[in-house]
Amino acid sequence: AVKQLWGDGDHLAEINDMVSEQRAIGGEKAKSVWDLLRDRAVRWQLITLLLVVSCIQLLGANVVYSYAYSIFTKAGIPPAQTHYVSLGIGTTEILSTVLCVSGFSAEFWRKTLLWKNYAVMALALGLLTVTLSLQDSFFWVPYCSVALVFIFIMSFGIGPGGVVCPLITEIFIQSYRPAAYVFNGVVNWIQLFILGLVFPFLV
Repeated sequence: AVKQLWGDGDHLAEINDMVSEQRAIGGEKAKSVWDLLRDRAVRWQLITLLLVVSCIQLLGANVVYSYAYSIFTKAGIPPAQTHYVSLGIGTTEILSTVLCVSGFSAEFWRKTLLWKNYAVMALALGLLTVTLSLQDSFFWVPYCSVALVFIFIMSFGIGPGGVVCPLITEIFIQSYRPAAYVFNGVVNWIQLFILGLVFPFLV
């Protein structure tokens, strides 16, 4: 199964890790979310997961999605075709996340790709702020805004967007992983809901 997933190569170290983890938990059944919240042994892992999920909400991806329609229409894309460009953004995010998770080892992207993509995202948002303020100055500026939206989304998918799923697998033992995934999903959607309610008032 490991060869089928990861291809040919020496995967003995990973298999030994799996066997030792299985031996350590001793056939322990999957924990519930309530067990996850009460157990002090996984408190720091839970805090780490909560911080990562919360920070991803504040990176600006939701803001870019919120303003994408107006950026595209100001770039001269007909309103009837704007949904195709929005579909392109979603496809870009999916492809970049798949590229991140499947194309690079955890050791490589966790530090290098993550921090480099944070820098690219910050630069893209800074330039997007400039191009949006100069939107009516030159005919080519709106197209720069569209390109920056795609650059931002690709950087998000390759870096922070691809972090949460592998992170849960790395910091929780097998018996806590299902509960950690449920916790991650619930926190993510609650925060999206709050952000969706609060953001229009901030604007």
